[in-house]
Amino acid sequence: MRILQIIQQKQYRGAEIFACQLSSHLINLGHKVEIVSIYDGNALLPFKNKIPTLSSQDSNRYHDLQGWKKLADIIEGFKPDIIQANAADTLKYAVFSKLIYKWKIPIVYRNASTTSYYIKNQFSKFINSFLLRNVDRIISVSQASKKDLNSVFPLTKNKSLVVPIGIDPIKTEETDIAFSTKRLNIIHVGSFTREKNHKGLLSIFKKLNALNQNYFLHLIGEGPLRNIMEEDLRQLDLLDSVKFYEGIRNPLPYISAADILVLPSNIEGLPAVLLESMFCKTPVVAYNVGGISEIVTSQTGNLIEKGDEAGFVKAVLETLENPNLEQIEAAHQMVLKEYMNEEIALKFVEVYKAVTK
Repeated sequence: MRILQIIQQKQYRGAEIFACQLSSHLINLGHKVEIVSIYDGNALLPFKNKIPTLSSQDSNRYHDLQGWKKLADIIEGFKPDIIQANAADTLKYAVFSKLIYKWKIPIVYRNASTTSYYIKNQFSKFINSFLLRNVDRIISVSQASKKDLNSVFPLTKNKSLVVPIGIDPIKTEETDIAFSTKRLNIIHVGSFTREKNHKGLLSIFKKLNALNQNYFLHLIGEGPLRNIMEEDLRQLDLLDSVKFYEGIRNPLPYISAADILVLPSNIEGLPAVLLESMFCKTPVVAYNVGGISEIVTSQTGNLIEKGDEAGFVKAVLETLENPNLEQIEAAHQMVLKEYMNEEIALKFVEVYKAVTK
């Protein structure tokens, strides 16, 4: 098959990284795959081929005739059998380009988050209803994401299914990371956006730091709220207990070096970082949002109700003091059996074949 993947931006974000990893596995299976990015970016994504960009601006995403035409030209040249739009603005570009420039290739939309979080007004609901009506299949990353989407947009029920995200145990030129063993190392991996709740993370870390100043927080990610987070840490006199990392292509060595991974997000679809942490045998504590409860249970990690910072702190303390080795091993085995991208790619192929037959 010839498959075109559309991503939002060349950036180190879950949706883009997974699309690139998936595409590499599809190529290994004998398919021809190309990726196009809507917006520019500097990330060196895990895909061996060049990723062209439409060079669009997000301020134009509702009236970007030039961008939609560029996408149509790429489609005309590549002649894909199927097109996958991977979250966010990729849905707009795929549908508007198809309707205006009259190409006929089916569209699969990958729903990677919690749709209701982004539907803030009637216009947003109307436009997204229109867009979703014009795709052939919707692949949600978790049962929770599918249920949420179907609730907000009932028209999606008959075209929705779930294929989870997976991970790649990738090796890079990076050497093993070694954090100081004189302190307890807490890691968070996620873009600096409101969805990831860095404000809440900072509040939790402040409570931990008040109990024991030997805790150290490692923050891997980029995003618009980075400067705000840094300023908040400065005002709380916590900068000496935190380190920021940008441009990290492969977070696995950092996760492996940490004592615990924390994820107090406001929303999630099915975060690959939790699967990566489980693969690395690093224990996890996370808020119960989105599809997280589908992978974090009492057998595999520590699931805390959203907003319960006291409960979150307690779980971190207990995990660091007495790691549950059976829980850590169970989580590791679950990822090996159910969430490796090599197998996940086969499930995407099944969907593609069903849509194009």
